[in-house]
Amino acid sequence: MRNLSLAREQPSVQEEATLGHDKRFIKIAEEAADSTREDSNVSVYLLDKDLLECPTCCEPLTIPIYQCINGHIACSLCCKRVNNICPSCKFRVGYIRCRAMEKVIEEARVSCPNAKYGCKENVSYQNPSSHDKQCGFAPCSCPVRDCNYTGSHKDLKNHVNVEHKEGLVLFKWNTPLCIEPTLLSEEMTILREEKDGDLIVIQGFEGTDGIFVTLSCIAPLANEKVILSCSLELRTLRSTLKQEVTVKTIQKTSEEEPEEDFVLVPSYMRNGTYFLEISISRCWFTYFIA
Repeated sequence: MRNLSLAREQPSVQEEATLGHDKRFIKIAEEAADSTREDSNVSVYLLDKDLLECPTCCEPLTIPIYQCINGHIACSLCCKRVNNICPSCKFRVGYIRCRAMEKVIEEARVSCPNAKYGCKENVSYQNPSSHDKQCGFAPCSCPVRDCNYTGSHKDLKNHVNVEHKEGLVLFKWNTPLCIEPTLLSEEMTILREEKDGDLIVIQGFEGTDGIFVTLSCIAPLANEKVILSCSLELRTLRSTLKQEVTVKTIQKTSEEEPEEDFVLVPSYMRNGTYFLEISISRCWFTYFIA
């Protein structure tokens, strides 16, 4: 069952006739018209989600929507695919707009795909992706190897703290942390911020010139309003190498070799004794209105 919010509008006689092909829709339109306030919203339920899909291609309807003289509807792409012949009644289709159904699509709101993770937002049916990058409940996957847990950012932090606490390296924001150099040779090292519980994943990728090191924060893309960066200092008995790298936001780790946002630990600095120190800083976007 999908929850939709429709702006109240009294359907005209012509619109009701147009919608005669589907009694379910007439029922929805009548319920939406019951409100006595012009600026009110009415929540209605669709028992059949297929109502908002093109009956020919079974994809979500998009504007423009067309109908034949018998009221059978089709999306613009399907009108071309069937050579403007209605698959249901063989009459011409693709010349008469179904304005009533277009109005429904424009005003329809559906629950966020991340509702099961806690999001309570209702998003536009015709453009749900506009909410995706802003949703703070986008699912995040546990970075621990062989763990298949997926949940909201908050639940993931609790899960890692309970189930994988022993394998984590604790750190604090803006505080230098000494890392065992051998950890860079491992596939993945997981850091956990002591207070907030944020998870930072360090991954090392062996290359011909050294080790490519990336740092990633496991969080929804909405978390990108927080800027994370890392200062990495590599020291040997004779030289010191300092590098800065952006800590990118990801929802799931990848084993693909990075093409950007990495630091290189040169091979020549790994031949002898060396020390590694990192410091992860955090700040927020600030907007100024002139």
